[in-house]
Amino acid sequence: MRVWIAGVGVIGPGLDGWNACRGVLASTSGYVDAPTVYPPLDGLPPAERRRLGVPIKLALGAGLDAFRNSGSDPKAASMVFTSSGGDGENVHRICETLASTDRQVSPTRFHNAVHNAAAGYWSITTGAQGPSTSLCCHDTSVAAGLLEAAVQVTADSGDVALIAYDHRYPEPLNAVRPIGGDLAVALVLSPYRDERALACFDVDVVSLMADPTRMNDAELENLRGSIPAARALPLLVAIARAGKTTVTLDYLDALQLRVEVTPVG
Repeated sequence: MRVWIAGVGVIGPGLDGWNACRGVLASTSGYVDAPTVYPPLDGLPPAERRRLGVPIKLALGAGLDAFRNSGSDPKAASMVFTSSGGDGENVHRICETLASTDRQVSPTRFHNAVHNAAAGYWSITTGAQGPSTSLCCHDTSVAAGLLEAAVQVTADSGDVALIAYDHRYPEPLNAVRPIGGDLAVALVLSPYRDERALACFDVDVVSLMADPTRMNDAELENLRGSIPAARALPLLVAIARAGKTTVTLDYLDALQLRVEVTPVG
């Protein structure tokens, strides 16, 4: 499947938006770890903003960054949201409530804990009314999301945005499911090459044949290995470096996603 990348967004430790970190990703050094900065979400009413957890802030921030960079209208695109675990903070709080003597779960916590909460807040923020898909595939959620988005682009001949996000769980969940930080990546995929295009992705599902693509920078490799959503970072590096390359992403047990990245130029 061939798709064109029209926009990129990223929020994570030391990665404050695509335009700010593109040069760092294009080099083999220069990355500086720093706390994740969450951009303001002025498109949401104040009451909704107060209810947002970290995962929703990540997903919306990266998605809006990608659409700003593409110049595309988010109302016109289909959406694919992928996360290895959704909102662990809210799940933790709900479990605490259920283990207490007062077992009345807050409705706000409940609706923020469901896996498609990001899709709902995206619709409120952007006014989008198109179809959305929310999925999970544990540590290979990025590969599953990219495959789903590429299929939709190919089948429907329209723009599809992929947003992958994960955040650190509180204890005791962190002890059994450690995630190395808070990070989100977004890609706007198009079926056609136009003035927005940054690169071309040729996406294929292949039998397990190689190690997944790793990062040259040790700290960025630590992010890639410790945050499931950061498995997308080699794709961003390929786009930033503007050189033809192959990126391999682990998928299911005996399968991988092979992405041939060709720069526009």
